[in-house]
Parts: sequence; structure tokens; C-alpha cells
Amino acid sequence: MKTFKTIAIIALIISFTSLAFAWGVWGHKHINKSAVFALPESMRVFFYNHIDFVTQESAIPDIRKYTINDKAEGPRHYIDIEAYPQSIDNLPQSSKEASAKYPDSILRRNGFLPWYIQDMMDKLTLSFKERKTTEILFLAADLGHYLGDAHMPLHTSLNHDGQLTNQRGIHSFWESQLPEQYGHSYNFCVPEAKYITDVKKETWRILKHTHLLVDTLLAIERNVKATFPEDKIYLKDAKGGILKNKYGSPVHTPEYSKAFHDALKGMVEKQIRSSITATADFWYTAWVNAGKPDLTSLDDAELTKQNQKYYIEDYNVWKNGKLTKLKIEGEF
Repeated sequence: MKTFKTIAIIALIISFTSLAFAWGVWGHKHINKSAVFALPESMRVFFYNHIDFVTQESAIPDIRKYTINDKAEGPRHYIDIEAYPQSIDNLPQSSKEASAKYPDSILRRNGFLPWYIQDMMDKLTLSFKERKTTEILFLAADLGHYLGDAHMPLHTSLNHDGQLTNQRGIHSFWESQLPEQYGHSYNFCVPEAKYITDVKKETWRILKHTHLLVDTLLAIERNVKATFPEDKIYLKDAKGGILKNKYGSPVHTPEYSKAFHDALKGMVEKQIRSSITATADFWYTAWVNAGKPDLTSLDDAELTKQNQKYYIEDYNVWKNGKLTKLKIEGEF
């Protein structure tokens, strides 16, 4: 049995993991867990001691949004680029500039994901400086979630579920059904974390790249659908109606899912890998900006010693592109 120092709330987290979340629970858990191994060893050992928490807590922002119904949470997960009067290149770069330019009502309606990522980085940096274990873990895990959202194309568009192009259900299809069905073949090993010299610039680089994928994603699905008979696109329930998943979206047939996944030419895997890289890079950058505090002293030496065997085994599995099995309740 691994000996991980975690926080009691983890039991609450696990109990909610079958709910509907961006990237699905599968995606967010794999992103955060993989990011731990992409850290330099000076950080990796500490994060590994708490890897169960960082992995499970990746779902908490969506629990606040969907279950607790926290009204402040929703706009943190997206930005409707087209809804803002300026082009993406002319939007305010910092959260301070955004707040000065737009009233809260506009930000809440159109979303402020990139600006919130910057705010989270400031908070995480401070928690590293103050060497507060609990805050480091909560903030790092939350930041990983928002960075994952920033890599999901439809989180950057008004057409967030294909409702404007007669493609309803594509959001859950792309971010949940496809990775859960084909993610076993993905490579989760990414290069070791690098320092980000300009967090604002990197945040917007990510958002711009993600947003460029929106039209491609939608066009590919339309083209694939045009080649399939209507009765071969969706699975049917016992009454002959279209089967709905736990997200309330239609479930596509294995044949249609494969055709769409193949036509995307690795887009889903690339975005997950980019999410892992960004999460590790942002965590690392916050730590460096905090003065590279010694994280090993935050845990009992005995805890690290007991985890050493599993740490080496799991790290080697990840280096081969895989992860030790993640139990995810209520999968797609």
C-alpha cells in the first residue's frame, strides 16, 4: 500500500467523480497526474507524495460549478473569444487590464479563463513562498484544471456545444467520449518542465492556438457525419431513442467515434499532451518565481522513504508513455 499524505476532503472528491466535467474526469485526472512526473526531481518527490490528492482534486473546480452551484466558478472555465468586441490579438493581456476595461457583467457572461489562470499563478507563487503545503496542493491542482480547459477548443468559442452549427453534443463527444475510448493508446510522457519567462504571453499563446482549432474540429465532424447513414451515428437505448451519456449528450457508435477520432489526426492526444506540458511548466515557473523553496522539508522524511519504491516504479512507467492505472468511477 502506498503511503500518501493527503487531505480528508479527498473522500468527498472521489464521491463526485461520476459527474459531468470539462475534459471529463478521465482527462483532468490524467493531465494532473502526468504533470507530476514532468516536474524536475526537486519538485517531483514532494508532488508524488501527494499525487493521489493532486489527481483527484483536478475535478473540484467543476464540482464547485455544477454541484455546489458556485455562481463565481463558471466564467473561470471558458472565454467566448467571439463575444468580445476586440480580436483575440487586441484583448487585454492581464486580469488587471481586463477588469479595468470591462464591467464584471461582461466578464461573467463572456468568460475570463486566461485572466483567471494568471491570477491562479500569482496565488500559487505566494503559497510556494510561504511554504504552505495545503495551499500549494489545492492551487496547483486547480490550476491544472484551468490549463486543461484552456486546451479544449470549444472552451474558447461561443459555439461551445455546436449549437450554432447543428452539431449539439460535440463538446462532450470530443472531450469525454473520444479520450475515454481511445486514451489508452495515448503517450503521456512529455519533456521535463521548462521555465516560462512571460506568463501572460504564454497564456495567450495557448489560448490563440486552442481557438484556431475550433473551426477545424467542427468541419471535420461535419465531413465525417456526411459519410455516415443517420442510423449509424448514435447508439440507441432500449426504447429505440438516442442513448444519452452521464453528461446528457448523445452517445456515438464505436464506428462513428473511430471515424471522427481518426479524422482528427491526433488532435485530442496532442491537446492532452499540451495540457500536461503547460501544467508542469506553470507549476515549475511558480516555484522558481517563489525562490525555489525546499519542498522536501514539507513532508516527513519517513513518508518520502516509504513512497520511494512506488515513486521509482511509477516514474519509469510514465517514461514509457503510460500511467499506473487510474480508477475513475462512472466512466463514459
